[in-house]
This record gives sequence, C-alpha cells and structure tokens, in this order.
Amino acid sequence: MRAPILALKDVRLADGPLMLFDGVDLALDTRVRACLVGRNGAGKSTLLRVIAGLIEADDGERTVQPATRISFVPQEPEIVGQTVLDHATAGGAERHRAEAELATFGLDPAKPAQGLSGGEIRRAALARAFAEDPDVLLLDEPTNHLDILAIETLEAELGACRAATLIVSHDRAFLERVTARCFWLEHRQVRRLDKGFGHFDAWVEKIEAQAAEEARRLDRAIQREQHWLARGVTARRARNEGRRRRLLQMRQDMTDRMKEARGSLNMGLASSGVSGQRVAEAKGISKAFGERVILKGFSTRILRGDRLAIVGPNGAGKTTLVKLLLGELAPDAGEVKLGTNLEIAYIDQARADLSGETSLREVLLPHGGDQVMVRGAPRHVVSYAKDFLFTENQLRQPVRSLSGGERNRLLLARALARPANVMVLDEPTNDLDMDTLDLLEDLLADYEGTLILVSHDRDFIDRLATSTIGLDGTGRAVETPGGWQDFIGQNPGFFGVREVVAPKAPAAAAKPAPAKATKLSYKEQRRLEELDRAVHELPGKIATLEKALHDPDLYARDPAAFDRFSKALDAARAQLGQAEEEWLALEERREALEAGR
Repeated sequence: MRAPILALKDVRLADGPLMLFDGVDLALDTRVRACLVGRNGAGKSTLLRVIAGLIEADDGERTVQPATRISFVPQEPEIVGQTVLDHATAGGAERHRAEAELATFGLDPAKPAQGLSGGEIRRAALARAFAEDPDVLLLDEPTNHLDILAIETLEAELGACRAATLIVSHDRAFLERVTARCFWLEHRQVRRLDKGFGHFDAWVEKIEAQAAEEARRLDRAIQREQHWLARGVTARRARNEGRRRRLLQMRQDMTDRMKEARGSLNMGLASSGVSGQRVAEAKGISKAFGERVILKGFSTRILRGDRLAIVGPNGAGKTTLVKLLLGELAPDAGEVKLGTNLEIAYIDQARADLSGETSLREVLLPHGGDQVMVRGAPRHVVSYAKDFLFTENQLRQPVRSLSGGERNRLLLARALARPANVMVLDEPTNDLDMDTLDLLEDLLADYEGTLILVSHDRDFIDRLATSTIGLDGTGRAVETPGGWQDFIGQNPGFFGVREVVAPKAPAAAAKPAPAKATKLSYKEQRRLEELDRAVHELPGKIATLEKALHDPDLYARDPAAFDRFSKALDAARAQLGQAEEEWLALEERREALEAGR
C-alpha cells in the first residue's frame, strides 16, 4: 500500500482551556478528494491550518512526503498585488498557467486587485491554487460567494485535478459531486468513511445510534451500581471501595458524554399577521444602471405563501430584483403593486449591519435591557442566545471574534425574533454547518409566510422553492415552477452553458398506453390513513415510556419493568421513524398524482 502524501497522527491541540483535537488521525492520498465535516466551532478551519503547516499542534505527528506542494484557500482569502494576475503568481505559479486559470474562472488577469466583489475574491484565490499545480489542495468553504455556474466550473477543475484534496463546505450538492471520502470531526476526534458525501448522513445516523445504545447501557450500569451502593454500610467497607470507584468513574464518563453531546439549535419561526393574498405584482418592469441592463419587460406575481428562488451569475442583479419587487427601488419602466400588511425581515449575505465592535448582546438588544421580544413574547437574552448555541460569556464578546457561521447564526437569531410575513434571505447558507442548515430548511418549509430566497446552493433551492426566477445578466429573466433542477431542465442553455440532456427512449410501437392513475389506490389510501394515525399516536407513547424511564428509582424497584420499558421505547422509536418515512413517500405520491405529474 502506498504511503499517504500527508498524514496526522495522534494530534492534540488546545485553544486556551478548550481542547479542540484529542488524538486526531487523518491521512490524505494522491488523487483522492475528501471532505471534512463538522459543526460550527468544532475546529474544521483550524484543522485545515494544522494540515497546511500554518499552525503547530501541541502534540502528535505531522508527516509530509518530500517536495510536496500544498495550496490552501482559506475561508476569507486576502488578495495581494496590484492585479489578480499578481495574486495568482504570488505563490510561484507560472504566468501562462495563472492566466489560463484566471480565464477559466472568468477573470481578466489585468483586473485591479482592489475593489473586488466577494465572488471575484473567491475566484481569484481558487485560480491561484489551481495554477500552483499542488500535490495537496485544501479548500475552506470554496463555494461561498460563487454563483452556480462558477461552482460548476470549480467542480470541473476538481475533476481534472491530480492533487490530494480536502474540502470543508456546507454545500451538499457540491460535496456529493466531487468527493470520494469523508472525514467527520466530532468530539475532538476524526472518523473516516471511504465513500462519498452521498453516503455520509446514513453513516452518521448509524454511528449516533450506536453511541445512544452505549449511553443507555452506561446509564443502566450506573443505576445498578447506585442500587448496590444504597444497600448500606457495606458500601463503605475497604474491600468494596473498588466498586465505589467504578461507580464514580462511570458517573464521570456519563458527565463527559453529556458535555460532549452536540448542542442542538432551538430556532423557531413564526409568521406575523397575515398579509394580503397578493404580496407583490410586477408588470413589464425594466431596470438599468447606465448602459448595464438588469431587467427588460419582466412580469411576475407573488402570492401569500409562495417560496420564490432567484438565481443567476454574480452581478446579474438578483438583489436589485428583490428591491424592485418589494418597492425599495423604482423601476425605469413598468410598475410594481405591493400587497397590504407586509412585514418584511431580511438576512443579507454581506452581514453589512453587523459592526465588528458591537457585542452579541447589543446586537440582540440594541436598546438595552435583558429581555428579547421573540415573536411578541419576552425571553431572557441568555436563554434565547442558548437556542442558537451561544453561551452567556459569548454575549459579551465583540462580533469580530465570531466565525462566519457564528455570525450567520447571530443574524438568524435577530431576524427570527421579529414577526414577519415576508422573509428575504440573501445567501443564507454561507458558512452554516449542515446541522444548522438542515434545521433552517425545516423551519422555512413550515413557515406560513412568503419566502424570497437568493442563493447559489442548488440543494437548498430544490428543497424549498415553489418557483425559480433566473437572471442571465443581460436583462433577460425567466420564471419556472419548481427549484434549480426544474429550471435547468426547462430552460437548457439559459445561462450560456449547454446542459446535457439524456436522450429520450424511442416510443414503443402499437401497444396503447395504460390509463394514467390520478389518485392513490384504495389499498394505498387505507395505508396512508393508518400511517397518519401512527405518526400522531406514537410520539405520545414514546413520551410516556421516556417519563417512566426517567424515574431514578425504577431500576432498583423493578429491574424487569425497566428492561421492558427500554425495549418498548426502542421499538416505538423505530416504528415512528419507519412510519414517518412511509407516510412521506405516500403523501408525495398522492400530491404528484393529483397534480398530474
């Protein structure tokens, strides 16, 4: 077996009193593209810097094959030199190769390095990394600020790259396309899956189920030892001190498990008073800035409850379109009619209104006090901040001390406290870890108001959007029902890139097609009703069993009942999971049949 090109062995690193890595093992192999996954604050960016040799670990080994070239694109790249070509060659890349990579990412090599947009900075940094022809390529959130076409360019570049690649990203669709290995940073250590990201969630669920079972067994062992310890004076005899020490150690193990358990966000989202049925209606609107045309004769209608995605290249005018639709910017031609009782909340990609010197507490309480009004009800600021995984100590820290993901969580905390019936999210997924992203998707899916989403995250759009508006940057705009995949399927070549469409199979001759079903069969409908009852009844059964098992004296009083309740709880949870999956599949089939799809 060939030795890895770069490896970490038993690496340990502490950040003050906080241990980030405790025995991390990780190996990178030539031509293998891997992702590094973990929650915000787990230390992914720090681990990339350790791998790159920019941070020295407190303990452990870092081995690198001789003459290995390493290129690292950080989460917030800094551009050096007078032009983007100066930056692309600053690491030693040959000029012709740097020019070619800049052109691949759509940048003029002579473009001044000052005043670049976030997307241009990212593309310049990526062009430099590929121009250096590295043996090891480390990318920290490489899709941030990139439009969808630039992400597809990056995917193609990675596909042709020979380097051992390690990627930190929240973009599920991107990771599914480019990775063949996963590293999971959790509880200060790294686990490895020798499959692509498409298999990651199922793998993690299996690991977490095993951990939950281990925790349950440990809890039962503690209860048995407590029962023995409570028997009286024999517990204090010297010959029994070994058993007492074992109990104390088990208690410490359980405490450690609880401390290390991943915090879960407790975000909530509610609509304010109901808006009118019509949120906004645009008729023949056009907009230009000088000679640059944003829109020409575009019309659309947004109704209450719509989930509208807006996509297109960087600079195409997506944010301008949002401002036009909400009446914040007047069109050059045409008209926009707004509905009644609109209350709008924004989460913007630039986080422009977050001052670096302002404390987290001041962001949540700009007028002072200690109570946050959360959808009309008072909450103590410490309690509310904990819902978003911020500690009481962090509330006193300045915003500049936060990571990108933490800043986005802070914006979510502020925005979600306000009642709103129209939610505008401009690149909301940047820097969020996948757990937070999944929860945000669930919240938005249940949101009763109107959602306007500007995003380059294809998976996020496909999960949420009821319709998608595409802007091509020349003034042309097209609206299509559905998400990103629906848009591309119905508008091939809209962005100037020829989409590959699978050839249709030749039509079968002679035999008439069977009549198309328009509703569920009788058997399927009955099954759907049974599943609906189960999904509503099983949570109550689970809650009852959990309440019984929380009785600290149950095991001592009736060990057989404790064991019976534990098995029943495991079975009920499994039944609920299976019922929910089957119900969702049937419900999606019912909706598709009724819609005639």
